[in-house]
Amino acid sequence: MSALTLGGELRNRPTRRSAEPGAFRLPMTAGKLAGMDGDEQLLRGRVHGHDHDHDAPRPGEAHDVGPGTARRLHRTGETASRDRAGGLHLDSRTPAIRVPAGLVVLVGPPASGKTSFVRALIARRQIDAEAVVSSDEIRTEFFGTSPAEAESDAADARIFEERDRRIAVRLAAGHSAVAESTNVTPQARARLVALARRFDAPVTMLRFAPDVADLLRQYTERGRTDLTAADVRAYAVVMTRQAGVEQLRSEGATAVHDVPGRRETITPSEAAAHFSFA
Repeated sequence: MSALTLGGELRNRPTRRSAEPGAFRLPMTAGKLAGMDGDEQLLRGRVHGHDHDHDAPRPGEAHDVGPGTARRLHRTGETASRDRAGGLHLDSRTPAIRVPAGLVVLVGPPASGKTSFVRALIARRQIDAEAVVSSDEIRTEFFGTSPAEAESDAADARIFEERDRRIAVRLAAGHSAVAESTNVTPQARARLVALARRFDAPVTMLRFAPDVADLLRQYTERGRTDLTAADVRAYAVVMTRQAGVEQLRSEGATAVHDVPGRRETITPSEAAAHFSFA
């Protein structure tokens, strides 16, 4: 069964998905979801057989570039395209987007390319491996492959306390920290934003929002067994509903950037080259 926790993460039982501590789990059955409120309501469409894909522009759908940007592109010879959230993707001649030292929050469904992007950043020596704080990796460190022990509320509390501790250590020292988890709901992001504010650290949110077809293709290619295609779709629905650019800015993000991927025929290494980390 699958569940969406109040802490902001979908939970697969008995598989390993990170959940905020102390969250109750609302089981989903094959056809209905009882007692829904908050984020659980966002899964109503999937449970009833609707994916809400019609709410987003289709692949290849045109987006106009604003006049100011158009004039700059004409002067510099750059090219640009917009994704469905309105994020602007420039070609390889575009100067890299500078990410200040602070908290970097990755936002995206499973299989959306977050881990591949982070690995590319490390391989290119744009960030240190120690900068990446992954709740799933902490879960593995603490509990190995023992799902029963790793999936309890007590385990969640311990994992996220440790995640926060590691982030706090880096921010206190003036270093960047990259929070690697799905972070598709406001609850998950609010905890991270509050942590950054304790150290007056800027919060940069990087969105990974591939088309559902691309997302499912990447999920299949990765051969993941810890969640189903239906779960991936559910994450995508929540992402669409609660992780738009303006939503993230309203939650306290200093900057929000879309990370290009398969839809733009961009590899993780090429995507990493679009960014420069302080």
